[in-house]
Amino acid sequence: MWHDNAPIYRQLKDKVVGMMLDGLLKPGDALPSVRQVAADYQLNPITVSRAYQELVDETLVEKRRGLGMYVTDGARDKLLASERERFLREDWPTMLERIRRLGLDLETLLTAAPGGAA
Repeated sequence: MWHDNAPIYRQLKDKVVGMMLDGLLKPGDALPSVRQVAADYQLNPITVSRAYQELVDETLVEKRRGLGMYVTDGARDKLLASERERFLREDWPTMLERIRRLGLDLETLLTAAPGGAA
């Protein structure tokens, strides 16, 4: 499940972010406890705490004293905006260059895409 190209806490954070983007974790939903995640994934609780703290620092989740961590209102919208921005800044230029290099046009791309026009 974990790979060597990124710290485990970052991979765990990315997993939670993915669940928010996919709508599996909604505003007001509780995150599993640090102990529960550590036990389920055989991780050090400090690793889980670090991932959760980054989510708090980015105001995607909030700590409720004595109750746990909860997804904040607007977390998904905030993530979508930042992920779209990152995609356009980092991923899209590389993809666009490859599309141009291969001589692909919009019609070809759309018909080749899953669910595209046939």
